[in-house]
Amino acid sequence: MAGTVNWGTATVVGVFAGMLYGGSKEASASVSKDAEVMLKLGSTPDKREQYRLMRDAMENRFIRVTRGSIVGGVRLGIFTAAFYGLQNLLAEKRGVHDVFNVVGAGSVTASTFGLIMPGSLRWRLRNAMLGSALGAAICFPLGWLHLKLVEKANEGKLSTTSDVSDTEEAKSGVAAAVGRLEGNLNK
Repeated sequence: MAGTVNWGTATVVGVFAGMLYGGSKEASASVSKDAEVMLKLGSTPDKREQYRLMRDAMENRFIRVTRGSIVGGVRLGIFTAAFYGLQNLLAEKRGVHDVFNVVGAGSVTASTFGLIMPGSLRWRLRNAMLGSALGAAICFPLGWLHLKLVEKANEGKLSTTSDVSDTEEAKSGVAAAVGRLEGNLNK
């Protein structure tokens, strides 16, 4: 359906964004652990022991950052896949792409992730209700903004046409933007 986001592309972007976030979070958290190693180095006169301590610290930091990247990528990737999958499903079943698809997908996705969080059943139900409300509240303005941006992008794409080998085709978004810019400069 026109205007919906490609599920696969969004998932890949979510995975990479999660990997960047998770890795950077772990890298910044390991600064305090590096300080502990530096204190041990100062108290160890043996060079081989200092080398071993540094090597072990670097290996541990690499493992922490790598694990943080993988876990962050999987978490955000699953969340993104669920959100855009639900949004596209709602758009297909309802036959219209509007802000309520985004709100419904955000509410259901946040509610589901609230249910799978650790804790007692009562705590998870509380998280699900809170996630549902917050998902809807956050996704309504974001969905509205997304739809307005898509409308604005399609406005220029559909209004500008070109003559290419006796057939009129709609220009791509970039070509339409360049055409509008040239038209404004020629005035």
